[in-house]
Amino acid sequence: MKTVITFVLRIVIVVLLAQSLYFKFTAHPDSVALFGQLGMGDSGRVLIGILELVAVVLLLLPGSAAWGTLLAWGIMSGALLAHFTVLGWEGDYGVLGTLAVLAWSSSTVLLFIVRQRLPVFGMWSQSRA
Repeated sequence: MKTVITFVLRIVIVVLLAQSLYFKFTAHPDSVALFGQLGMGDSGRVLIGILELVAVVLLLLPGSAAWGTLLAWGIMSGALLAHFTVLGWEGDYGVLGTLAVLAWSSSTVLLFIVRQRLPVFGMWSQSRA
């Protein structure tokens, strides 16, 4: 059962991250405006796109899925911070924020499940046992 849950969570995160890559890499006006509002510009948009692509690839490879989960969690933590501080939740930003909450929640649960595979978290959870 744990394997099924892990697989489903990985796919949810992959789909949520991958669907936004087109907009980031093609300089879609909405994506350009969003990153402009954050003060990150084109470089920030492309950098986040590359990091999301790396997370997707890592999540799809079983041996590196834990690292992909950690990267996705970090990216989505930043996205949520942006929504709470700068972007807000109105209109399209509300939809994007909701998707970020779903991706962050999924990666948080998955990170808890795979924590033993990450050196720092694995050592921390073993020392508490």
